Amino acid sequence: PKMVINIESHTDSRSKDDYNLELSNNRAQATKNYIISKGISANRINNAQGFGETQLINKCSNGVSCTEAQHQLNRRSEFIILKI
Repeated sequence: PKMVINIESHTDSRSKDDYNLELSNNRAQATKNYIISKGISANRINNAQGFGETQLINKCSNGVSCTEAQHQLNRRSEFIILKI
């Protein structure tokens, strides 16, 4: 199997404005650069994308109650290693 990496970055914001989108895109690129600096080939990185909002934004906009603590947990970049 071949290792493929997807990178996602989310802010703790509930909105997808230009500032949060730029912030999360920059964080996704920084995560990509970090992974490459550790010896992982760039061609193994499938995607590095910022979303400019928390992953919980859709839940909250659909009327599901979300706490501020849940939003704070989403201020991060993460990478997911897939095997194909």
